[in-house]
Amino acid sequence: MTDELTQSIKANFVLAIPGLPDPNFAQTVTCMCEHNESGALGFIINKIHPLLTGRELFEDLNIDCNDNVDTLEVYMGGPVQPSGVFVLHGPPFDWDESLKVTNWLALSNSRDILEAIAIGKGPQSFLVILGCAGWGPMQLDNELSDSAWLTCPISKEIIFSTSTQLKYEKAMMMIY
Repeated sequence: MTDELTQSIKANFVLAIPGLPDPNFAQTVTCMCEHNESGALGFIINKIHPLLTGRELFEDLNIDCNDNVDTLEVYMGGPVQPSGVFVLHGPPFDWDESLKVTNWLALSNSRDILEAIAIGKGPQSFLVILGCAGWGPMQLDNELSDSAWLTCPISKEIIFSTSTQLKYEKAMMMIY
């Protein structure tokens, strides 16, 4: 074990190794949005919430919405902050609270982006996510050095254009 960050994996996918027994992460693709000496933050992009619809989410938040949210999938981003609502999105990046991940990807969790998405005026490419995956200082680094995860660069196509059921397989193909 080391106590120095060897290399940030921000803007990478972290993939569960095949056969990982943890039900929170089995066969998951996690988009890493931050990784530094304070810890790591990512969002699972291939687990759709089995019970919650976009309309129900916006109604729970008292946000006016139109019919475009009836088919909106809500993703389960991880076991941390399960009621926290986040948006992983492409441009524009001028929302109240955004963390730029790459030149084409940002993470936001402000009400203005949710209100825009609810009426069809949000970013063209986005995922609405409940919860996140978080690691304390050096926790992910130690897990990576123990070969608990596989990594590869994030892909716009996998995040926004690949069907949810195929994201893990496509990301694995980037490694092998």
